[in-house]
Amino acid sequence: YIILIGKQFNDHKSKRIIMKFLKITGLFILGIVVLVLIAALLVNKKYAVEREITIKQPVSKVFNYVKLLKNQDNFSVWNQMDPTMKKTFTGIDGTVGAVAGWESENKEVGKGEQEIVSVNSNKKINFEMRFYEPQEATGHAYFITDSLGDSLTLVKWGFYGKMSYPMNLMLVFMDMDTMLGPQLKTSLQNLKVILEKPEKR
Repeated sequence: YIILIGKQFNDHKSKRIIMKFLKITGLFILGIVVLVLIAALLVNKKYAVEREITIKQPVSKVFNYVKLLKNQDNFSVWNQMDPTMKKTFTGIDGTVGAVAGWESENKEVGKGEQEIVSVNSNKKINFEMRFYEPQEATGHAYFITDSLGDSLTLVKWGFYGKMSYPMNLMLVFMDMDTMLGPQLKTSLQNLKVILEKPEKR
């Protein structure tokens, strides 16, 4: 009988120890979650990436080329990541409301579309980027063209956006400039080669 009582006492004591451990573990995890959420409040929700290049062509020629969504197939590294991706175009290319869509099984490409939302001739064109897969997000892009002379144009290509709370915490671990900057630079270099290529006579 004494042995039985001792066993029950030990079982009860073990349960108390386990419950205490679980409680402490739960409070520890809760504390981490709270700290993460507080940290997210302090992290910037916005991001912006931009690269530029000079092209030896008049601003009108450069602008009239970059304003066309279909021309991005020729110089954008993202458009060339999957040669088999499905592409769709609606509206009048180069004008407000034109939309270029893409869909790929390549997760780095995914599914999405970009729409021309404003055009300031020979100066700036703005796009809205809508991503559907592998995750939903909305961002913005633009081309700015500045004339530096009769046959010299400065081209700026940039992306910017905002990540909602608490997903903005990802910006602590993801350097958007490092992620997107090299692709922008390479794409602009491709653009320069295309536009500076001597025309066939």
